[in-house]
Amino acid sequence: MKTLIAFCAVAGLILPASAGAETRHHHHHHKARPRAEAHPHLSSYAVAIYDEKTGAELYAKNTDAVMPIASITKLMTAMVTLDAGLPLDEKLAIGEEDVDNLRHSSSRLPVGTRLTRGEMLRLALMSSENRAAAALGHSYPGGIDAFVAKMNEKAKALGMEHSHFVDSSGLNSENVSTAADLVKMVEAAYKYRVIREDTTTSTHEVVLPRSERVLHYNNSNALVKYKASNDWHIGLSKTGYINEAGHCLVMHSTIAEKPVVIVLLDSWGSMTRIGDANRIRRWLESQAATGRSFI
Repeated sequence: MKTLIAFCAVAGLILPASAGAETRHHHHHHKARPRAEAHPHLSSYAVAIYDEKTGAELYAKNTDAVMPIASITKLMTAMVTLDAGLPLDEKLAIGEEDVDNLRHSSSRLPVGTRLTRGEMLRLALMSSENRAAAALGHSYPGGIDAFVAKMNEKAKALGMEHSHFVDSSGLNSENVSTAADLVKMVEAAYKYRVIREDTTTSTHEVVLPRSERVLHYNNSNALVKYKASNDWHIGLSKTGYINEAGHCLVMHSTIAEKPVVIVLLDSWGSMTRIGDANRIRRWLESQAATGRSFI
């Protein structure tokens, strides 16, 4: 398994398109100042960094590559759930249909567990709970097919022309998008108070009604989980991982007093996306400190 992940990551990073896309996007920057200052050197295959206030593209690398997005999908799941105005205090049950028979991923929510829709949403967003995300889709009026249709309808409405969804969890590798499209999705998701709050919650406890066992959940993004000690200002966050997608991360953050959207797709290992995020932050802060514009 590890060999396969490493191979996928390497394959993603050495594609000729990577160098070409970077050169195309940044050629005019290099004339202005030395390459080292022009942009950070990032390990993720596809990267998009946008200044949300001005809409300016601060950095772009393979932003039009259509790729699996894994659990980044759950941001769309959350928007469709909230758009429907379904009661967040309504109890939903984890059913057999919510069990992952595709990848056999583990879950601590046994079949039969009943939690409110709001709690299912929080677990899906902050800790990427797949059964919770599946339950949100299956409990939608008209069922999962109606839910997925709404996900694709929403993507189209947001101008996400190269995106397609087939499930509510992101476990299926046919959930695809581009870094450029995901900037639009993050900007849209950021407008929902519930999504902002749930994705930036560090820890959450759930009491299983039947056994009264207490489950402790952590945010899947270490930058949020340890936000008290790292001084990151994160307004929205979502991680994703399946073999085909590599490690992914999207965030809405304030850096050097500017609101920015960061999309990192197909990073090498689980910590590379965190390393890339920290490199981006240092780069933007150094640009601001030297009086240079971001672009």
